[in-house]
Amino acid sequence: MDNRAPMIYPENMLTGVRIYASDLMWRQILGDLGAILLDAPTATDINFDTIDVPEKISPIQLKSLILGAVDNSAIIARLLGPGRILPRMQARVVALLYKTGGMRAAEIKDALGYSPNTATHAVDTVIYQLRRTFGRDFIVNDHGVYRLGKL
Repeated sequence: MDNRAPMIYPENMLTGVRIYASDLMWRQILGDLGAILLDAPTATDINFDTIDVPEKISPIQLKSLILGAVDNSAIIARLLGPGRILPRMQARVVALLYKTGGMRAAEIKDALGYSPNTATHAVDTVIYQLRRTFGRDFIVNDHGVYRLGKL
């Protein structure tokens, strides 16, 4: 008889994490853990199919693997130098623009989890803060598309 306690998977363990998985079993598991499941892979969200998941994995290890895929510190270090730390939202916007080459404001809102039609100034505020810190040319707007410029 197995005396180990059953594994408990918190339903909200991956709340807010946007992820794509092609495998139906993993889609069910990730959905049960609270992840937002995508119908197609994107450049701005996690593609579970590219994560090397071991055959036996605990919930905490799974969460660590997934959140590690979201870690943008290498991109920030490459762009701004080692040891540079940005607030979470600023780091996410910089990483999005770096990975995609440029995005419209509505696309950035969507990638950050906002509805594209939501009346929020979150994206404008983040871009303002980044420009104030790194200069006006750090993020440029080319015909409605925000992209990284120069430091």
